[in-house]
Amino acid sequence: MKIARECVAQSVEFRLSSVSPGQCNVSVSPLAQTNSETVRPAPALAAGLPWWQLAVLAILSLWLYAPTLTHLVGQWWHDPNFSHGFFVPLFSIFIAWQERDRLRRIVVKPAWSGMLVLAFALCVLIVGQLGAELFLARISLLLLASGLIVLFLGWDFLRALSFPLAFLLLMIPIPTIIFNQITFPLQLLASRIAAAMLPIFSVPILREGNVIILPSMALEVAEACSGIRSLMSLVTLAIIYGYLAEKRQAVRWLLALGAIPISVAANSVRIIGTGLLVQFWDPDKAQGFFHTFSGWLIFVVSLVMLYLLHGLTRIIWRERGSER
Repeated sequence: MKIARECVAQSVEFRLSSVSPGQCNVSVSPLAQTNSETVRPAPALAAGLPWWQLAVLAILSLWLYAPTLTHLVGQWWHDPNFSHGFFVPLFSIFIAWQERDRLRRIVVKPAWSGMLVLAFALCVLIVGQLGAELFLARISLLLLASGLIVLFLGWDFLRALSFPLAFLLLMIPIPTIIFNQITFPLQLLASRIAAAMLPIFSVPILREGNVIILPSMALEVAEACSGIRSLMSLVTLAIIYGYLAEKRQAVRWLLALGAIPISVAANSVRIIGTGLLVQFWDPDKAQGFFHTFSGWLIFVVSLVMLYLLHGLTRIIWRERGSER
């Protein structure tokens, strides 16, 4: 205590002026002086945004894209191949929310170059509307969102939000031309695999294209049985699972790409099982409830296979780490 009082006495000196009574001059030694300029915290992200301008652009965007969004949601609802589209924007919002702390640390640098992105998005929308190409009109919505981010927040924010924005591509249905180019080869591949495996189980077959002729009936691998539906859903779930359960980017890519052969193999097993039911049980039952139920069952099996793939990569990664 005595040492503390001596330090205070040395650092602060009070000198009374004798010029006039009632007045005093206080001088503080340099040791006790503090910087009067305090560092003000950076303004919050929400406080720095021009909300009225953003609101005007949001209203105009909704007005422009109302028909596109309505048709997109309707396709999600009526087309089973793209019913996973409802979950894609929700997960993108979840990713952005998970990254909120990192986003707060990014310096807001609005860039007028975002206007160029907005102009390009509107041009793509016009071309899509004039050419009746829904895919272009829907892609322009993502371009518009990217342009707004650059215009109000800057390129650093766009780079930080690149993954949730890229994930939104999965909510946009593939153009019909590309969809048919993918579906028919999948039909042929599934029928070839089934035609190669069924004779192993003593089932005589004759394959013509995507039609497998059994002794009791002809089994057609139609578009609904091509596996495109489970393929797109499984890839979407693989990306979600990889983001939630894995931190290594290489393993995330492996899970997303591994969902493709897993889906093809699972769909082939479904067709083989249908052929076995037709041959050894009842063709009518094979085409009824059991055919629909097998679709759900095979999809669950695909998820289990995806989980096993992840577990296998963890074991291999751990063994390589121990060797090093």
